Amino acid sequence: MPAQQQSEAPQVEVVEVSPRDGLQNERRVLPTGTKAELVRRSLAAGIRRVEVTAFARPDRVPQMADAEALLAELRDEPGLSRIGLVLNPRGLDRAVAAGCDEVTAVVVASDGLALRNQGVDTAAQLDSWRAIAADARSAGLRVSVIIAAAFGCPFDGEVPVERVLEVAGGCLEAGPDELAIADTIGVGVPAQVTEIVTGLRTLDPDVTLRAHFHNTRNTGYANAVAAVAAGVTVLDASAGGIGGCPFAPGATGNIATEDLLYLLARSGIGVRSDLSGGPDAAQVAATGTWIAEELGLPQAPAMLGRAGWFPSA
Repeated sequence: MPAQQQSEAPQVEVVEVSPRDGLQNERRVLPTGTKAELVRRSLAAGIRRVEVTAFARPDRVPQMADAEALLAELRDEPGLSRIGLVLNPRGLDRAVAAGCDEVTAVVVASDGLALRNQGVDTAAQLDSWRAIAADARSAGLRVSVIIAAAFGCPFDGEVPVERVLEVAGGCLEAGPDELAIADTIGVGVPAQVTEIVTGLRTLDPDVTLRAHFHNTRNTGYANAVAAVAAGVTVLDASAGGIGGCPFAPGATGNIATEDLLYLLARSGIGVRSDLSGGPDAAQVAATGTWIAEELGLPQAPAMLGRAGWFPSA
């Protein structure tokens, strides 16, 4: 089946986050070789930017304990841009030494989640982000920042748009290559997406905007469409829809890459890839089924692997 049938120029880029956000909260810790295979399958399907790992404390995130070993195994993959998530300058040092091509730093919009997630408040995270941005740029790495809990916090509740834009203003001072917003616990709706993205565009009309949605309350895909309509050009997604947030009980995980590709294609939205026709959604769906089996899940949360493309090839 065709992944996408488009004649116009690509409009949106998809970043595969299953190796990091998809795996990090799963109970079954996968071997490094299986994680590398997940990355290679994404690459073969036509997705070039992959969030490979996070440089976090192994005792807190056991799934990411092999960050350096995984990067070493993927060092010679042609066309792959290896993204590492970093939480502090020490994490950046590890990412640089491991050979990441890009890093993404995290600033949480709410103090409640910031303190529980990283042990410091939002203001301190902004200070850390500025140091990370400067050092990453000096090391020749592309650097992005993601504003977590931009749509709601499991501890503080509603996060006002004004607060998100205030945090975004602090992030923009360091000149990120990309500014991302994340619905960390999957509470956002399209109206919020439109309001936040419009506000970000007012702050900086030129910065590349990225969005990361969870489908916890079945709004993730609607939010992705709203984000693109408002001016977001990069979307995160996870093969199989695996992953979730430990602060969102019953979370169904990230929006699924294969389902997102179907949605974008049927909506006439092009997706950047060096494959003719864009990323191969069939390959991604097969990967989603495979990785769910590796994790011991009854089935992948994604739907395309079960329902198939329409119209069928």
